[in-house]
Amino acid sequence: MSLRSAAKSSKAASLRWAHLDTAPERRSPTRQVFKSTPKRAGSEIGAPQCRSSRGSVKKFTRSLRWAYILVENPPLPRQIPFMQSVFAGPVYVVGDNIDTDQIIPAQYLTLVPTIADEYEKLGSYALCGLPDSLYPTRFIREGQLDSEYAIVVGGKNFGCGSSREHAPIALGSAGCKIVLAESFARIFFRNSVATGELYPCECTDRLCDILKTGDVVAVDLDKCAVTVNASGKVYSFKPLGDARPVVDAGGLFNYARKTGMIAAAK
Repeated sequence: MSLRSAAKSSKAASLRWAHLDTAPERRSPTRQVFKSTPKRAGSEIGAPQCRSSRGSVKKFTRSLRWAYILVENPPLPRQIPFMQSVFAGPVYVVGDNIDTDQIIPAQYLTLVPTIADEYEKLGSYALCGLPDSLYPTRFIREGQLDSEYAIVVGGKNFGCGSSREHAPIALGSAGCKIVLAESFARIFFRNSVATGELYPCECTDRLCDILKTGDVVAVDLDKCAVTVNASGKVYSFKPLGDARPVVDAGGLFNYARKTGMIAAAK
């Protein structure tokens, strides 16, 4: 099995649907994490703040009866043994308001990321909702499962639309590691961080008007810099702050275990 296949199999096996039960005698892992998450860190990465009172829990569970969470999520080969800080390769450029229907159309939401084959297949449909007339170069070549573009460049409000976690998961499964955008929809940003699939980097320049699909760049997360190979020009993006170590760890639950918020998986 190739390293990429092993990574996908490991990632898929680590995802599980968890039911948020309102019964006070049954405590779910999510309640423990959100209760233990520091307020500032929670606000930085977008984690919901839940108190232990029954009323607060019921309000939270009514608005999010089912949560797609990471449980017993082992580190992936792409994240371990070292924390990669520089990513280089060709970019795939899109425009403003790329919504989750364009990232992963609704008919593919029946694919279950907990199943290795379906996790891989989900990635093969990433960005297939983009119109052919505007994007003749496709993110995934016909007949392929993975994309040659590890970096996606977008405009304003990237990831708007529904709250489906499948959007960052599909991009991550396809091989995308970083999305550089002028701005992000709040929920897409949170899902990217919580699943550990993508580094969502907010640019200070409108790179979607500067770069074109196929241009090769190097993204340095430590320096918050994007270097264009052809011209040597350097552009900056905002630091990820408290969100970065969560993605580095492989998602919210791995980060919680790493920092002692919840017990490590046995």
